[in-house]
Parts: sequence; structure tokens; C-alpha cells
Amino acid sequence: MSVDPNGPEAAELDLSDVEHRVGGAVGGGQLWDPCASSDIRRWVMAMDYPNPLHWDEEYARGSRFGGLVAPQSIAVALDYGHGAQPACVGRIPGSHLIFGGEEWWFYGCPVRPGDTLFQERRFHDYKVVETKFAGPTMFSRGDTAHRNQHGVLVARERSTAIRYLAAEARRRGMYASRLAPVRQWTDAELAEVAETRHAWILSNRAGTSPRFAEVKAGDRLPRRVIGPHSVATFTTEYRAFLFNIWGTFHWTAPPGVEDPWINQDPGWGADFAFDEEGARIDPRKRDGLYVGPSRGHIDGERASEVGMARAYGYGATMGAWCTDYLAYWAGHDGLVRHSRADFRGPAFEGDVTYFDGEVVGKQAESSWGAPVVQVKLRLTNQDGGVLVDCTAEVELPY
Repeated sequence: MSVDPNGPEAAELDLSDVEHRVGGAVGGGQLWDPCASSDIRRWVMAMDYPNPLHWDEEYARGSRFGGLVAPQSIAVALDYGHGAQPACVGRIPGSHLIFGGEEWWFYGCPVRPGDTLFQERRFHDYKVVETKFAGPTMFSRGDTAHRNQHGVLVARERSTAIRYLAAEARRRGMYASRLAPVRQWTDAELAEVAETRHAWILSNRAGTSPRFAEVKAGDRLPRRVIGPHSVATFTTEYRAFLFNIWGTFHWTAPPGVEDPWINQDPGWGADFAFDEEGARIDPRKRDGLYVGPSRGHIDGERASEVGMARAYGYGATMGAWCTDYLAYWAGHDGLVRHSRADFRGPAFEGDVTYFDGEVVGKQAESSWGAPVVQVKLRLTNQDGGVLVDCTAEVELPY
């Protein structure tokens, strides 16, 4: 469908409830319960990350960790709102949200069963640009500090939310006009995908860390593949975020803030809004998947209502995939220190996602006080379409 983006019907975002909130601390959800071993196992299962350190108790006890430990990506699973809470601030009538990217800093404190993460959130900034997808589109950023029950800083996150008018995205129909039909895979093709996946699992199941002195620019990391993606995999991912389980969280507000953004209405369309009052009796009414803004991820008809054409995956999941991939290569003595992932497009139903990483630099003396290598990572689908561009600094032992 061809539209005139400058026509008399051109859309405008109402940002009257956004501007005055920039720079302010905001509230959100806080999980009631500590992280359990089953939470860790559910998370890595949903992320298709079979690192035995995170699910195999016998293996983990034999490692230097002495027991089950969570992957670094668990921080987003122990947060509210897929980590985007402080980037989705202010009511924009008729809007919807997709994820635009994540930046993470990790401080070397692992999360183990029994730990609780507490979040401090702030709405950082925003800008509005014209996009082919939805016309006037707001890119907003929010910051979260994750500390454990001892006050130790585990990670910092800067999330980017893309907020746009659902009706305008639907009118433009960018994905509807570009997407090929859902891919039908032959048995031979699926066998090739499975072979690539298995080879990656075996590439560092022992957790051996590359030595900094031996790694050089141009080294390629083993290829990884996830998929084909389906409604079943998207649902599995969604249910691994703990805040989506009935009754797992409560609302919190930063002290001393006169007008904190906690659980106000961001302006979702009627088919995607929560029923907060009704959920006091029937928790499914703010479940998110049955009722709420994530409906489009598993329902092609709902996806079309927000301009996405068919069922699609989660931005926070793609960010976790990147962290897990890098951490697996780094091994038990390595650590992902920093990553910045820009999301270029979603993982659609029927597609597969390939991971290709390359060492592009080394720094013997870094600001982290340890040697790091710079890695460039790209996630693509089977047709070469780019889902994620990621750059990262990974600490390795000498």
C-alpha cells in the first residue's frame, strides 16, 4: 500500500505528558521473591542457551562456581517490563511500543539462587524522527541500575524504546508489503540448522576461556543459530520473564518523587491495554499475553493492528541472546563487561536467527582494570536481513 507521509492526514505524537518527565526517577515493578534455581533453568531454556553451568547441578558443582549460577542475561528476566520500564514514560494516546536496543554494563557479581535484584530507574531522554514504518516516531531511553540484596551493583542497563502511533504504522503497512510468506523449511534444511546449533553447543561446553594473549583481531567466533521461531517459542520466551507470572511483583516508587511514573496508562490502543482494576480479581487481565501490549507477539491478526504483519519476537530476548552468545565464548573465567545492541528488525515467525561474531580489537589495559577484547556481533535471518548489530567488550584471562 502506498501512502503520502506528508498528506493532510499526517499523524502527530502527543508528547505533552513526556517532556516534563525527562531526567526524573521513575517507579515500576519489584519482584516479591528471590531468584530460584527453577527461574534460572526456565530462563536459559527459553533463551535456548544450553550452557550446563546454568541448568545442570552436577556439572555446576564441579565448576569453579561450586553450584548453579545464573547467566549474565538473567538481570533483564528479574526486572519488570522486559527492562524497558524507564524508557516507556508518559502517556502518548494511541501509541504502541517496540524495542530499539539495549546497552549493558556488568560488574562481575554473579546472580545465584536465593539472590534478589532491586532496580533504580530513571527516564534519560528522547528524540522524535520520521520513519518509513510509522511516520513520527519517538526513540526514548531509560536507565536501570540492578543491585542485589547486599547493595552490590550487578549491572546497569540503558534501554531504548520505540514508541509510535499504531494506526499510522498499520496504515503504512511496511512489513505487510515486504514480508514473504511464513518460511516452510524442508527436512534437509532443518537438519542443517540442527547441525549448526549442535556444533555451537559443543564449541565451548567445557567453559574454557580463550587467553587474551592468544586472541587476535580477525578471529571469528563459532556460528550460532536459533529457530525456526514460532508462536510456541515466543510464548516460552515471554513466560520466562518472571514479572509475567501471576502475583510475582508489586509496584514501587522512588522516595521523594512527587509524580513518579509507576503503572500509569502509556496510551496503548484498546486491544492492547491492561485492566489493572479487573486484574485484582482476575490476574489474566494484566497478564500481557492474553490481555495487554504483548498480544501481537503471538497473534498475527493483533500484530497487524500495530504494523508488524505477523507474530514476532521480543527485543529484550534478542539482547539476552547477544549476552549469552558472548559469555559462552568467554568461558568460566571470562566476563562480558559491556555490550551495545541496536535492534534493526524483529525475529518473525518462521525465520531462523544466525549469530556471527568477530574479534575486532584488543585492549591490554582497559577502564575495567582487566584486559578486554572488542567483539562485533551481527544477528541475521536466513535471507541475510539484519536483526541486531552489537559491539561488546569481553574480559578474558591473561
